[in-house]
Amino acid sequence: MSPKIKSSRKIARYSLIIMGAGYIATTPFQGTLPLDLLHGGFEAGLVGGLADWFAVTALFRHPLGLPIPHTALLPNNRKRMTNALVSMLKNDWLSKESIQDKVKHIPFTEKLIPILGKEIESETFRKVLIKLIKQMIGYIDIEKITPFVAKKIKASLSGIDMSKILHLVSSELLNEEFDKKALDHVLKKAEDWLGKKETSHRLGTVSMDVLSKIELEGMLQFAVKSIQSLLNEEKLGNIIQNLLLSVVNNLQNEKEPNREALILYIRKEIQGINHNRELLEGVEKWKKQLLTKWEPEATIEGSLKQIQQEALDFVEEEHFMDTYLTPMIHHILDNIKENSTRIDQWIQKQITVLIEKNHTQIGNLVQENLDKLDNETLIDMMENGVGKDLQWIRVNGAVCGFIIGLILTGAQALLKLL
Repeated sequence: MSPKIKSSRKIARYSLIIMGAGYIATTPFQGTLPLDLLHGGFEAGLVGGLADWFAVTALFRHPLGLPIPHTALLPNNRKRMTNALVSMLKNDWLSKESIQDKVKHIPFTEKLIPILGKEIESETFRKVLIKLIKQMIGYIDIEKITPFVAKKIKASLSGIDMSKILHLVSSELLNEEFDKKALDHVLKKAEDWLGKKETSHRLGTVSMDVLSKIELEGMLQFAVKSIQSLLNEEKLGNIIQNLLLSVVNNLQNEKEPNREALILYIRKEIQGINHNRELLEGVEKWKKQLLTKWEPEATIEGSLKQIQQEALDFVEEEHFMDTYLTPMIHHILDNIKENSTRIDQWIQKQITVLIEKNHTQIGNLVQENLDKLDNETLIDMMENGVGKDLQWIRVNGAVCGFIIGLILTGAQALLKLL
């Protein structure tokens, strides 16, 4: 029980004791007007104090423990009282309409944004936010997401249109003048090979072997035999070597028509790569075989773990909060400000829906909590809640009775004099 209630009870008790003591003390000394007035005042004050004590006590319990009718009003009418309280709470004090109307006038974003803006600058908020981000990164199970990532990578690679890739390759080759570079490279290699001494001997050996195997008729056969008798492998090799070198040197000349024709041919072949059906089919087959045999899980898992660790290290850096996170949060808050009306309306709508669906729970919760209390506890709570005012009713009854007693006694004495 609170000290205020105890104090008010003492005052009420003392007022009743004073009235009773005054009544007893003035009883033997009646006969004079002042004492008769005091006696009448104390008598009326005693009656008024006792009456108010009875009325206040009868609200909560039986006075003096006697089962007097129409006393202990609250315990005897507990169900009706709690039902009335719950009904008043649900339908009057906390009605759906009153709550919803109040919610409609709350500027949620206007109240929250300054608080969030201030909290962003606090060291505690920064530490908590960094810790939360690190926990979120750490909660990522790399082993579980690796198969999913690998599957998605394979699916993406298998869906690549190789004709587009070949088109890009051919375009890049032409941009880099690969046709000229490829021809020059081949001619340079041919020139280097033809410039070697053993090349002449090899060409002569191969040529003589070819001539010996040729079977012709008539004069052509005679001419071939004559060449074989006039030339040996060395001479024939030198002739072919010089001839091929001459061809290579001519093709290396930028103004040579044959070179331009050859480059044009190479360019057309490069341009037609993406339209070469056999090449496309071969590349697609190669791609499927490669993806079937490819097992990237270990590589992907290692890469993801490395990325996860690098992300954790990055978050721990001192400049992360000020350079990246704080500007992003301010940007989000600015967007919220710009759309505050719609956001407030959305929040209000959600709260309205929530109240609509769960408003009955308010009364149910109050009812459940009241039902958990026994009569003594409930009465004690109510008496503590309004007890101070009730005790002052007793004081007022005694004081008012005393004053009224004085007035009535004085009136009686005045009438006797008249």
